[in-house]
Amino acid sequence: MKAIAEARTPLTVFEQMESEVRSYCRSFPVVFTKASGHMLWDRSGKAYIDFFAGAGALNYGHNNPAIKKKLIEYLQQDGLTHSLDMATEAKEVLLQTFRETILKPRGLAYKVMFPGPTGTNSVEAALKLARKATGRETVMSFTNGFHGMTIGSLAVTGNRMKRGGAGMPLTHTIAIPYDQYMGSELDTTLYIERLLEDDGSGVSLPAAMILETVQGEGGINVASIEWLQKIEAICRKHGILLIIDDVQAGCGRTGSFFSFEEAGIVPDIICLSKSIGGYGLPFALTLFKPELDIWLPGEHNGTFRGNNLAFVAATESLRYWKNDQLSRSVLAKGNIVRTRLEKLKKAYPFLQGKVRGKGLMQGLAVGAEGMAEKICAKAFERGLILETSGPKSEVMKVMPPLTITEEALTEGLDILEASIQACKEEEKEQ
Repeated sequence: MKAIAEARTPLTVFEQMESEVRSYCRSFPVVFTKASGHMLWDRSGKAYIDFFAGAGALNYGHNNPAIKKKLIEYLQQDGLTHSLDMATEAKEVLLQTFRETILKPRGLAYKVMFPGPTGTNSVEAALKLARKATGRETVMSFTNGFHGMTIGSLAVTGNRMKRGGAGMPLTHTIAIPYDQYMGSELDTTLYIERLLEDDGSGVSLPAAMILETVQGEGGINVASIEWLQKIEAICRKHGILLIIDDVQAGCGRTGSFFSFEEAGIVPDIICLSKSIGGYGLPFALTLFKPELDIWLPGEHNGTFRGNNLAFVAATESLRYWKNDQLSRSVLAKGNIVRTRLEKLKKAYPFLQGKVRGKGLMQGLAVGAEGMAEKICAKAFERGLILETSGPKSEVMKVMPPLTITEEALTEGLDILEASIQACKEEEKEQ
């Protein structure tokens, strides 16, 4: 009985057996046992509103009933679970549904590649294809971008701490300023254009540019429509492939299915993962224009690129995109978040706050060092799961499931305000 009791103390087993690399369990130090929609419960039965959504992998909520039903039916019929890249009915239905629901209505004709189960797999495939197609080595990435933790993806990631974990030089990339990185008065596309046109710049013509339209881990930085259009124009002028990493910002997170739709651009390559799997199951896609499909059979592969459970879940999740109801809902809820965050910024000047983001991918950047993490800790104590982002963990990130009710969204924002107030009172006492 004593051994059982010890095993059941919070996080003991994890602290004893799991690597020090673990991260989120340090911010949310309980053992979770159940989840549904926008809610989670820990082992003691305490409920939490989820403003984290699996880092953007749960756009349709935890244990979405319609998706869960399809998965159970598929398992009960002994459907294939693992298939590498063999043809399966589950994959066939997914491809057909994706074409009819997502690509055709947007006038897109991308080929679909199954690179492996995670976002970094999709990015690695995109980088590899861009270099293969152009015969060039350098890839331009952007300050505060985040693209994954494997070596190629890490090389185009901006975060100094994460890059340091590589333990080796990260080569054949160049980091250039993202939109407004140098302030709102300076158009960074002018700098980029100058580097590419000047034979004395020391910058070789890149194979590709890779960017997020909204930088999630980098601090919820939003690229303007005009800036994105200029970047596309530069790429077209110089024969550079444009890669949009929509792993976190895609699948409706900003309102439209693809985050770049409002800008009217057409990337050469698109990286999808996280919520493309519908249910939080590991899944990724790399989309590219047909003329780039120059792969040799088996030239890029992976054992777990045939996750048929994810195919089933993804197919069902695409039902949300047969009309614009979810998109309109995300934009309406996004307005609720924006209005509330702006009020918090004004009501609590000690935060030195700045509101960032769009749709249900927004955040409040806090100027006071370490304060964002303190507020998120207070929020967790009050039943709200809220993470930070940005190079110094300075942004409180509001990213709930897209299916969250307006009532729950407001309740979560109330908890956030109560947590800010608690930190303000503590500041006064010190």
